[in-house]
Amino acid sequence: MSVALWCLLAAAVMPYLFTVTAKLSGRGRYNNRAPRQYLEEQKGLSQRADWAQRNSFEALPVFAAAVLAALVAGVAEPWLAGLSLAFIGIRVIYGACYLCDWHAARSLVWFAGFACCMTLLVMAALTA
Repeated sequence: MSVALWCLLAAAVMPYLFTVTAKLSGRGRYNNRAPRQYLEEQKGLSQRADWAQRNSFEALPVFAAAVLAALVAGVAEPWLAGLSLAFIGIRVIYGACYLCDWHAARSLVWFAGFACCMTLLVMAALTA
């Protein structure tokens, strides 16, 4: 159980790593009074890091729901831990694909992460 909860923590922190990357790699002076406007005006790596940040925030609720549903339903620990670790590893690869602008690979990797979440949810439903 603790592995899945540590993975949940990692998934919650991950978007902020992309945020830092987006802000540090941006052009011009960062404007803390209008951070979204600043990021929306960026191009290249900074823009892709911002997009990776946004997608990481979008993926977080699905992963959190999947982990919590699996915990509540009593999904076997090896499956819960394995799929949670796989999701985190996949999301790291996803972020790298985003930063490197490997759009086709990024889409395939995104699907793999989504499949981890769906598998956890299906296992939770079947176990409950």
